[in-house]
Amino acid sequence: MKVCIYGAGAIGGYLGAQLAQAPGVQVSLVARGAHLAALRENGLKLLIEGQEKLVRIAATDDPARLGPQDYVIVALKAHQAWEAAEHMAPLLGPDTAVVTCQNGVPWWYFHALGGDYAERRLASLDPDDRQWRLVGPRRAIGCVVYPATEIVAPGVVKHIYGDKFALGEPDGSLSQRCLALSEALETGGLKAPVLENIRDEIWLKLWGNLCFNPISALTRATLDVVASDPGTRALARAMMAEAEAIARALGADFRVDVERRINGAARVGAHRTSMLQDLERGRPLEIDALLTAVQEMGRLTGAATPYIDSVLALVQQLGRSQGLYPVFPEQPAAAAA
Repeated sequence: MKVCIYGAGAIGGYLGAQLAQAPGVQVSLVARGAHLAALRENGLKLLIEGQEKLVRIAATDDPARLGPQDYVIVALKAHQAWEAAEHMAPLLGPDTAVVTCQNGVPWWYFHALGGDYAERRLASLDPDDRQWRLVGPRRAIGCVVYPATEIVAPGVVKHIYGDKFALGEPDGSLSQRCLALSEALETGGLKAPVLENIRDEIWLKLWGNLCFNPISALTRATLDVVASDPGTRALARAMMAEAEAIARALGADFRVDVERRINGAARVGAHRTSMLQDLERGRPLEIDALLTAVQEMGRLTGAATPYIDSVLALVQQLGRSQGLYPVFPEQPAAAAA
């Protein structure tokens, strides 16, 4: 089995290091800059459970050197995955599966969904249908990422918590390609359940990300504060209620209620959300996959989203003021609610 991790950052590096332990799996990494130079010179160092693991994995910034793969696991942020779509071409053989590890709504969301919204595209995620055309939705396998990791130095990835990567086909089938990848990931020491409705799992994680991330970026507050302060908790609850109405209109379900989801976030403690970390480090903010796409889906289903609209406008302006947004080509403004 040939597996390329496209985007060997914190999550991609952790995935690659673990997957490389699975017998019969040939892992390669696509990376760039100082991180790539360190991977080539020193290998990938994974700091996990108080130990250091050194793994030697082929790494390059040129996918053409690797050739067609059985799986391409895209461990980039949504805007980066959009930018990289045409560069993936050398990795894509006739049966190559592309595993999307992005937070938020995936670009293929309406593929094989059926009903009134079958095969719709989301302009906020995939301008000009770039990924839909160049990658193709039939290749897509959904993946919901639960671990927290970070790059502490070039070539060095620190695992903080979690080891679950939930997988699922857009059509809900328990396909052989999903089951085979799950087996490889679990042999490498990860949890990789194959789910019949990956969209439910996507919404469960997105439910928190769409409110906690932007509120924390706007207030500079850690997750425990956002989830427990009466004002920010009420705002998060209102945004989550709007998102739940959209998700249910599209056929998704939730296995926990809003209060339990918020309480779970509060128990994580003084964690800085990924959007707050990106803001502090001067990195582009991942706004569209977490918020703009949900707003677009609200327009599609006729659901009102006044709280989401307001927070989205604020965090977009924050990003623009810092030169961290937009990251896609300028799109027409959404119609007023």
